[in-house]
Amino acid sequence: MKFLWTLLLIPGLLQELRADVNSERLAEIPSAMESAVAAGHAAGVVTLVMKDGKIVHHTATGFADREQQTPMSKDSVFWIASMTKSISATTILTLVDEGKLSLDEPASKWLPELGQVKLANGQPPSRPVTLRDLLSHTSGLAFPPRKPTDGAHSLKGYTLELVKAPLAFEPGSNYEYGFGITVAGRIAEIVSGKPFDVLMRERVLDPLGMHDTSFHPDDRLRARIAKTYKTAEDGHGLVRTHNPFFTSDAGDRHMTEPSGGLFSTASDMAHFYQMILDGGVCQGRRIVSESAIAEMTRPHKAGGKALSYGLGWQCSPPDKATIPGFSTRTFGHGGAFATHGWIDPEQRVVTVFLVQNVLVNGSGSIRNAFQEKVTGAGNAKAR
Repeated sequence: MKFLWTLLLIPGLLQELRADVNSERLAEIPSAMESAVAAGHAAGVVTLVMKDGKIVHHTATGFADREQQTPMSKDSVFWIASMTKSISATTILTLVDEGKLSLDEPASKWLPELGQVKLANGQPPSRPVTLRDLLSHTSGLAFPPRKPTDGAHSLKGYTLELVKAPLAFEPGSNYEYGFGITVAGRIAEIVSGKPFDVLMRERVLDPLGMHDTSFHPDDRLRARIAKTYKTAEDGHGLVRTHNPFFTSDAGDRHMTEPSGGLFSTASDMAHFYQMILDGGVCQGRRIVSESAIAEMTRPHKAGGKALSYGLGWQCSPPDKATIPGFSTRTFGHGGAFATHGWIDPEQRVVTVFLVQNVLVNGSGSIRNAFQEKVTGAGNAKAR
């Protein structure tokens, strides 16, 4: 009974939803999340669903801090990890919209060090690395080894480290998920003359009212950050674990990381996704162009093969929906601690799933249970 209040969130709206997202299934989400938390699949979770631009479900389940018995709240703050890439790419594409950057010119035009990259055999690549390559993980930049100095660099310094390594393959010939968007973020700094976190705030976060989203959470946000958990080594229960982006105090700042450094809330992410769903406009203000959104959210190719990735966005591969029950046009992004956000432009549905799990047994099952309740896929009660 305690979750029935969600039905009163927006009176009369739930009954008007199409069959693909219905009130009965949305009302079942809190109990499904409670069961998953009780089973040890997460300490706590925040879930949100928007339909046609309106929030039709938003609940918090479990604990933000199990040890202190601090309940999860709807405005709890999460490290969203690689979900950052979509916001970073959008920020960068605003510069493309203005003609300050080009997706297909040599990126060495703005970052000369990229003109000096070599393949593993010591030879230069057959064509230059482009911004499109960097944003789609097809540049050949190899995934770097982890180092104790990670996070201590500036974005400028870290980028110079990344481009020193030999390319793993010819630009555009293959796909390797990595830090191309970090390099693209540094290029955006060079072109705009502003630090990337400042640029993102001016171009995207502030215009959308995303005041709970930051690379460098202050004390106001830090007080609401959900703790990170993993499954205990004996396989029973959850224990606290390390978050590499959560520093000891607000004054100890981790490097601005365009590939995965943001902290955010479900509401803020929903605002961002709705702007994308609305063609780049929020309350009459143009944030990014429709053509830029089309570029970001369509599957790109590498070596002649279609990918399930665009420019900073994960996409459904051609003719196959990534999430059961959603259309083949869906796109979104996940994060390292099991966070997830997704947009279905055909059904005009936005979903946000926030949790702080690392190495948690059954972690994927709780997200799948949420998505099944939204879409009805795999649900015996689906209409």
